[in-house]
Amino acid sequence: MFVIIDPVGNVPVFLTLTADREHRGRLALQAVVAAGLLVLAFGLFGTQLLRTLGISIASLQVAGGLLLILLALEELRGTVGGDEVRSNVALVPLATPLLAGPGAIAATMLFWREAGQWSYRLVEIGALTLVLAITWLALWGSGLIRKLLRDTGIEFLTRVMGLLLAAIAVQFVAEGVRGLVR
Repeated sequence: MFVIIDPVGNVPVFLTLTADREHRGRLALQAVVAAGLLVLAFGLFGTQLLRTLGISIASLQVAGGLLLILLALEELRGTVGGDEVRSNVALVPLATPLLAGPGAIAATMLFWREAGQWSYRLVEIGALTLVLAITWLALWGSGLIRKLLRDTGIEFLTRVMGLLLAAIAVQFVAEGVRGLVR
């Protein structure tokens, strides 16, 4: 789950989206709590919800991958955090699709299904809580990272992360299409 949520990898995006905002700590906490609740909700009810709606996990992967491609293109072009970003970036795009994206949601649903017993599910909840706490610390400390790297370093990291995010998005789409074809 640590690799999927990628606490450190989301710092440049967080800095870009919150460049002119005063309350980064509050936004970080909102994003982490919302992501945790969303992932937990999908762990509890995701399979039933998708089944009711007639949506496969593969379709969710493709849709999430396409959304991530859009965000990756914005990062590569340097337009993330522009005028189009609404008042609460903590929910969209930070909480979802970045922190609680299709990978985290699908992985949680699969882990939850495989765990079976509640004792194993509690371990998964503990692991998720730990990863989200690390994520909050990384986002909360992003101001210090900004001071160390300065604007040029942040811009460079944002573009690199955009490229990596595009690759992850393409992988999500490819895996989703593979799942749909089977």
